[in-house]
This record gives sequence, structure tokens and C-alpha cells, in this order.
Amino acid sequence: MGITIYVDADACPVKDETYRVAARYGLPVIVVANSFLNVPREPWIQRVVVSDALDAADDWIAERAGPDAIVITADVPLASRCVKAGAAVLAPTGKAFTDASVGMALATRNLMQDLREAGTITGGPKPFSARDRSAFLGALDRAVNRLRRGGA
Repeated sequence: MGITIYVDADACPVKDETYRVAARYGLPVIVVANSFLNVPREPWIQRVVVSDALDAADDWIAERAGPDAIVITADVPLASRCVKAGAAVLAPTGKAFTDASVGMALATRNLMQDLREAGTITGGPKPFSARDRSAFLGALDRAVNRLRRGGA
């Protein structure tokens, strides 16, 4: 089938950047959300609206992710599922989730969630920056080229 880019679209700050890279390479993009989102009217961009059930968008993406997929998500549990399925997975900051890094990312996420629930930490993640956006563009371009060469 070829390379497909899946975007976990709820609160994704790099949808426009994803569209630009996909257009450059002629790749389809599937934007998955649990509510209606505007997407450009392009034949290679597909919008999928799933139910508002917990993890419905994650489940939809994870069921389709495989070695020819690039998944864009900040959701660490979804990233873990997609990495296990063989997909290339990128955070909106450009950080690649890999077999080597996803376990630690899950452990860190769970620890931070526990600390927030206990009231020890009250802040969220740092604000998304122009540097993050630039790092994402480079990482997505590298991931596309790696898959096009047929490599891991």
C-alpha cells in the first residue's frame, strides 16, 4: 500500500507541517479525532471521526499502524502500541518513539501522572515552541525518507 501518515489529531499542534511534508512526497494523511476537525480539501487527506469513547481514536490508529505507517502523537501509550506494531512514531516535538525509548517514556508518563494526582506537581508540559516545530519537520522528513528507502 505504501507509506501512510496517521495523525492523532486532538490537540496536535503540527497538522499543517504534516500536510506540507506529505504533499512534498505525495503521501496520504489520515487525520483521526473524536470530534469534527477542519482539514484541507485535498484528495490525499482523509478525516476520520471516531466515537467519543475513551481511547477510540487511539484504538483506530493502533489497529492500522504497521511497518509502512508514520504515526504523529503525543500520547505515550498510543506511541507504545504503534512502535510494537512496527510503525515509525513521532511526537509533535520531533522526538522519535522507538523500542529503546518508549518504555522509559511510559514509565515517566505514569510517574508524572501519579505526582499530579497526589498534588505534588501542578503544572503541565512546557509550551510548544518554534524550535519544537522545526525539530518535528526535520524528524518527519527523515522518517519518510527512511521508510522510502525501506529501512528501519
